[in-house]
Amino acid sequence: MENKLEQDQEATTVLYSNLSTQNISTTDKSLCYSLQCYMVLTTQEQKAISSICFLAGPVTFLANILVLLTIASSTALRRRPSYLFISSLALADMFASCFFTISFLDFHLLSQRDDANLYLFKLGGVTMAFTGSVGSLLLTALDRYLCIYQASNYKLLLTRTRAKLAILLLWCVTIILSFLPLMGWRCKTWLDRPCSRLFPYVDRHYLASWTGLQLVMLFLIIVAYPLILWKANRHEANMGGPKLGRQSVKGQARMRMDIQLAHTFSLILLILAICWLPVLSFMLVDVRVTLTNKQQRMFAFCSTLCLVNSCVNPLLYALRCRELRGEMLALIECCKACREHALGHTHGQITDSSSGKKSKNPAVSGSNPEIVSRSADRQQNSI
Repeated sequence: MENKLEQDQEATTVLYSNLSTQNISTTDKSLCYSLQCYMVLTTQEQKAISSICFLAGPVTFLANILVLLTIASSTALRRRPSYLFISSLALADMFASCFFTISFLDFHLLSQRDDANLYLFKLGGVTMAFTGSVGSLLLTALDRYLCIYQASNYKLLLTRTRAKLAILLLWCVTIILSFLPLMGWRCKTWLDRPCSRLFPYVDRHYLASWTGLQLVMLFLIIVAYPLILWKANRHEANMGGPKLGRQSVKGQARMRMDIQLAHTFSLILLILAICWLPVLSFMLVDVRVTLTNKQQRMFAFCSTLCLVNSCVNPLLYALRCRELRGEMLALIECCKACREHALGHTHGQITDSSSGKKSKNPAVSGSNPEIVSRSADRQQNSI
């Protein structure tokens, strides 16, 4: 009888603790005893976010893989520091498409309750990808800044070796900063303050530091591009207005180039602001106050904009470049030629086995990489 009473009391205690955990919003909003506090999306919101991730994730991965393969297959592009920075950007965005999509859907859609170390490892991968992406954007902006402000000494200041060292330093710092929570800089009070209400186990001081670093890098990017545009316009003014004939044509070409440059830089800054400022704003607010469930849901949607930014980056920094587009066309044509050659070789083997004579496909044999490269150059000049 006494054992039965003790069991009933224990069951009552467990039930009371579960109810108090589920109703924490009615007692103290700063308290959180389980990961359920972070899984706030409704069924409709889960479907919407999963649609965004399933659409943007594979597109981002394939686009950046194509950029990386194009630069890796071209000796001319690999020698230039600008394309090394674009390669770093494409690599970071490729990581973002994998890490963010998997970890985000695993947590919010599948409600996977990982332990602290596993969750912080996944979060570190996402943080590494986005930090590397913004850092590569900063290197690209500084490269363009040096190209126009130090045009005469650009090749001496920014050599290929220095570009590689800058990329290596960027990724070393990025990896260390991203996995600091896994190394020990985490909240010591389970899921209560000073834990973030946006990310489980993450200390708010670490979140404030990372957010501040991202804001500094974005500020430098936003300052660099207007300075580049201002220097270009000033250079145009110092050269003097067009006078006659060929000078008039050159002046009109420079004016069109300046307009295109202004449109490109304006588009870059607009997309950066739209994709990153909402997320960073929520993080700054989370450092000071405790966010509500509605604000957590808004942050979940805003965080998908970072993935959209990684999806758009290849279009802004890579595919708008005529030289890289030409190399990409050459790579695609070379792949087609290799495929036709393989099919023709297989067909030739079948014909030889049936007739006992060797045959050769002249159309395929004439499609060598040099001819394809020359045709791609002509297409590049016509774009």
